[in-house]
Amino acid sequence: MANRFDVRRQNGFVSVAMVCFFLLYLPIATLVVYAFNDNDSIVIWKGFSLRWFHIAWNNGLVIEASIRSFQIAAVAAMLATITATMAALATTRTKPYPGLTLKYAFINQPLMVPEIVTAVALLIVFSRIKIWTGYSGLGYLVAAHTAFCIPFAYLPIRARLESMDLALETAAADLYATKWKTFLHVTLPLLWPGILAGLMLAFVVSLDDVVITEFVKSGGQDTLPTYMLGQLRRTVTPEVNAISTAFLMLSIGIVTAFFFISRKRT
Repeated sequence: MANRFDVRRQNGFVSVAMVCFFLLYLPIATLVVYAFNDNDSIVIWKGFSLRWFHIAWNNGLVIEASIRSFQIAAVAAMLATITATMAALATTRTKPYPGLTLKYAFINQPLMVPEIVTAVALLIVFSRIKIWTGYSGLGYLVAAHTAFCIPFAYLPIRARLESMDLALETAAADLYATKWKTFLHVTLPLLWPGILAGLMLAFVVSLDDVVITEFVKSGGQDTLPTYMLGQLRRTVTPEVNAISTAFLMLSIGIVTAFFFISRKRT
């Protein structure tokens, strides 16, 4: 039997992979190291210190922007996951028909269209709605983040549904279970790891979004990423490094927690 092609066995694969990982993580490692710099400069090392974390922790604007980011991300992730779950059920628990591929493309449209295009389109639409209604609250950011996060939640949920054994759902139907009871007691428990994965992806994507938020937000509605962008435009201090490091650690913690939760439920 002929050996199957495996890219990992090719000459130089390990070396190329190591170089790619080094170039990818070196800037992140540099940022984390200089977050503990005692100097006011971000390029000259003076000594180890936690003072920039202390400054960021006592910065009211940072706390306010962080709370706003978590509020928007939590609501948008939940709405996107619920919508994505319904869309995944509708597109997988059915026989193929003309137009199904078009629906796939429509659901995943935010992934295919450049984010700046989506941001400009939302800016135009929401600006007219603001004029008509006079409302300029966080609802626009929640709606924009929800729409953008749907495909990120949809893909793992759909993948989970496609890998599930339909025999269990068929058996439940044969035992006179209604569609709702079948979904509640059979489909949902098996689908839960995919839902958690979709929720996690949607939450993280919403939490660190900059482009759409920058175009859609009104005055005084900075999220943590847009606040950091504004700080970088004015002056660069290790406080930005400290905020970025805390944000990085938080993202890693969220991903790790969701990984272990979903693995236990698999």
